Order: sequence, then C-alpha cells, then structure tokens
Amino acid sequence: MKPDMFRQPVSILVGLGFPAEVRCVMDAYRHLSEWPTSLRDSTHAIVLKACSAALRGEIEAETARGLFAAFAEKHDLLAPETNMIAASRLRRDRDPQVQ
Repeated sequence: MKPDMFRQPVSILVGLGFPAEVRCVMDAYRHLSEWPTSLRDSTHAIVLKACSAALRGEIEAETARGLFAAFAEKHDLLAPETNMIAASRLRRDRDPQVQ
C-alpha cells in the first residue's frame, strides 16, 4: 500500500450529491484545493496543511484522514453509508407506511 493511502476511504458527496470516495491524502488535498475560496475557513486551512504534511511524510496519512473526515462532516459532505441506505430501502419496501 502506498504511504498516502487511507485504510478506509472517506465517502463524500460531490457535484449534485453524487458519492465519491477519497482514498488517499492526495485525493483529499485535491478536493481541498478545489474548495471555493469564499467557503474556506480556519478548518479548511488546518486540514489542507495536514494533508500537505502527510504528503511530505511528516505526519501519518491516517491523521490527515481523520482531519479530512471531520472537515467533511462539518460541511455536510459525508455520504450516507450504503448499508444504511440499503437497510432504509428494505424497511420501506417491507412497510409502505415507513417514509
């Protein structure tokens, strides 16, 4: 495994709400670099610096992953887990009154 790979990807929503998996530090760094300037905050700056440090080997990739996941959660970017979606659909199919 490459040193910048995450043990588990971070699933985020991109574009019009399509899920995408961020699998490594470089993917996270790219996403943060493309984040609109008007929406950047101190959290963005910290996570971007952490990703940069991880790419240089100064911190672990998993540390950057944790910070990126927290950033994604703060900005409502985390995609729902597919097993939760499947369970919700299954429940709805079994009981039509479940919304």
